[in-house]
Amino acid sequence: MKRALLHSASSSSKARATSDNKTCGSACWIGKGLTCVCFKPKGICQPICITLTPLQEERLRRLKRRMKVNFDASKPDHQDALRALWSASFPGEELKGLISDQWKEMGWQGKDPSTDFRGAGFISLENLLFFAKAFSTSFQNLLKKQGRKGPVLGYPFAVAGVNITFMIMQMLELDATKPRTFIRTIFLQMLSENEWAFDLLYCVAFMVMNKKWLETNATYMQFNDVLKSTRVQLEKELMIDDVIRIEDMPSYNLLC
Repeated sequence: MKRALLHSASSSSKARATSDNKTCGSACWIGKGLTCVCFKPKGICQPICITLTPLQEERLRRLKRRMKVNFDASKPDHQDALRALWSASFPGEELKGLISDQWKEMGWQGKDPSTDFRGAGFISLENLLFFAKAFSTSFQNLLKKQGRKGPVLGYPFAVAGVNITFMIMQMLELDATKPRTFIRTIFLQMLSENEWAFDLLYCVAFMVMNKKWLETNATYMQFNDVLKSTRVQLEKELMIDDVIRIEDMPSYNLLC
């Protein structure tokens, strides 16, 4: 699939990229409806340009809009999303308030979860809610820390989720003027297959992170190291030729 993407670029697009590229490096960049990636196989710079389809452009715009929405505790729809997350996480247990010590049970740092969304915004709440509804068994297993062996310090579930959202946004470089890898182009192809590709990738990432956490018997102080290792694993899987959709990733099988 990755080879097909590379060879799908027209000769005219390649010529345009060559003329526009003043320096030969490993950088990537995006113009209006055009993604260009510069590779250096055997020391030779080969710019490849891939034109975005109207569907890819529209879905990318929607995703970027989601990424730019800050969490606002005064907005009714944001409040409703928080309540929905609580209901999906603890069905049958009444929430006493949007500011309550109950939120600590989910792994927020304090009794007001809105303070933890600053790094990734409202989309991180949407990701958690998507995970809770689409893969409830996996979500509950992680939430309850099931399967953990030994007296190992756990990680705060909800805060970990926000950090995973931020990590994926960095990895995909959707807002970068000059992306450094081919991962973004691969993801845009997946986005054309499924509008919820970002949310699905989030669920896979959470499962991979938890698996690596358990395998390494990590402590809270090692969370960033586990997150970096998770990113490396995701990037490797996204680059596999046969991986066309998020569902094709080997780690997708970790989801129940």
